[in-house]
Amino acid sequence: MTVTFRELTLSDYDAVLALWQSVEGVGLSDADSREAIGRYLARNPGCSFTAWDGDLLAGAVLCGHDGRRGYIHHLTVRESHRRQGLGKALATRCLAALAAEGIDKCHLFVFAVNANAIAFWKSVGWTPRVDLNVMSRYTGDGKR
Repeated sequence: MTVTFRELTLSDYDAVLALWQSVEGVGLSDADSREAIGRYLARNPGCSFTAWDGDLLAGAVLCGHDGRRGYIHHLTVRESHRRQGLGKALATRCLAALAAEGIDKCHLFVFAVNANAIAFWKSVGWTPRVDLNVMSRYTGDGKR
């Protein structure tokens, strides 16, 4: 297997969305529409990546920052390509891109019931934060 990595662009959207939809544990919402992802990529150039095995999308990750902290979203590796270092390689690229932007800390969100993802992130050196709770609220009328 020869995998090539490149920056995620909006032209990858259909393939990336299909990959995200195929993997259990990836939570998708209206925030993952083509338009929303386009805005995210435009605000965070050079931070999100794809991994390709020939013409097959093997993995993808969405990454960006708010000027202070970095965030990784939806790191996904196709089941047939897992346990070969692709997830770690994608995360490493994200961290390097954030460091180049002067961002010294990155966060990510994992569903509490996603044991596989939690085990992966721990295995590549991430530490669960037990001192925080995530709270959310819609910014509009709350109807979603």
